[in-house]
Amino acid sequence: MFRGQSAINVDAKGRLAVPARFREVLARAPSPDLVLTLNPWDRALWVYPLHEWVLIEAKLAELSDIDQHSRRTKQVMRGYASDCVPDGHGRILLPPPLREIASIERQVTVLGQGNKFELWDSARWQALRDQWFGDVAQSGGAGGHGLDRLAL
Repeated sequence: MFRGQSAINVDAKGRLAVPARFREVLARAPSPDLVLTLNPWDRALWVYPLHEWVLIEAKLAELSDIDQHSRRTKQVMRGYASDCVPDGHGRILLPPPLREIASIERQVTVLGQGNKFELWDSARWQALRDQWFGDVAQSGGAGGHGLDRLAL
């Protein structure tokens, strides 16, 4: 499982060093291959181990082509999917179109999300995170933010 948060810089060639704890998870995977794609709801990137991406592909195949939201989700996730393999130093290349859409230039926040990890422009992530914290505080608790469904 991918969990935790790291701040990492993208180098001049558009490469990002996968955090060591995530490389340990990837080392146990059936294949070192990864799939990068756009998060269809946020301007962020999702990085899946290939074996997890295969499961996502199956779920995408079940979505309707008639429903516009389902179709757009498939178009974004499949259309921007990019195969990659970490190099010998544990770095992955972030394709320029994906970096541009996600506004990733230099500093990236990496967030573990269980079966995948997310890549965010750090300034964008911090602003959205702070907004979300403010929304939760204003609502007087967890209601409507997903937290109400968790027994914490």
